[in-house]
Amino acid sequence: MTLDLLPKFIRDHYDVREWRHACAILKTEFPKEWADLIKVLTAFRLYKSHLVVGGGNKSKIARAIDGALSDFGWAAKVFDTKVSVDELQMDSPTHEIDCYRNHIALEIEWNNKDPFFDRDLNNFRLLFDLRSISVGIIITRSDELQALVNELGRGKSFGQNTTHFGQLLPRIEGGGGGGCPILAFGIRRSLFVDDLPGMALPPEAVETIDEE
Repeated sequence: MTLDLLPKFIRDHYDVREWRHACAILKTEFPKEWADLIKVLTAFRLYKSHLVVGGGNKSKIARAIDGALSDFGWAAKVFDTKVSVDELQMDSPTHEIDCYRNHIALEIEWNNKDPFFDRDLNNFRLLFDLRSISVGIIITRSDELQALVNELGRGKSFGQNTTHFGQLLPRIEGGGGGGCPILAFGIRRSLFVDDLPGMALPPEAVETIDEE
């Protein structure tokens, strides 16, 4: 395990797991992308205003992380993948990567249905086998945030069958990503900032489901 390569702030404020020495590979072979990731995770805060108001097809949490990475040159990417057997060529489609830069793929799963983890890991596996990516990263929410969303009246929208750290780990450790090195982060409650002190929740905030 090379998680001690991460700054103490990130280890204290995120649940973190790695697979196949992802931290060491990122820091030594992709120092620019490593530095970008550290800066974005260190600056990120989980604002109450982003939790209580629905974000449509993409939550405000995901947009905040996307936007911060885009400032460093990361962008969504679609790969055109095919498999050839003798003279037969077949499409082998993969889904769009949320954020990509220099062979590093990053997905943000804030509050999707948990099969999205299977999709992401399978995508990482295929793209790694095709030598299109070197490391896959997933940012999701820590299990401990369930108590917080319950307090904010959003508990039913963040159920056990939606994407959170506890759903991701068994999939990684079960080999869902194949040989692809993977780094996973779970956003913890310590990053929560109440930027709406004393403000009652608007009626539309309750049970509005955010999906990536």
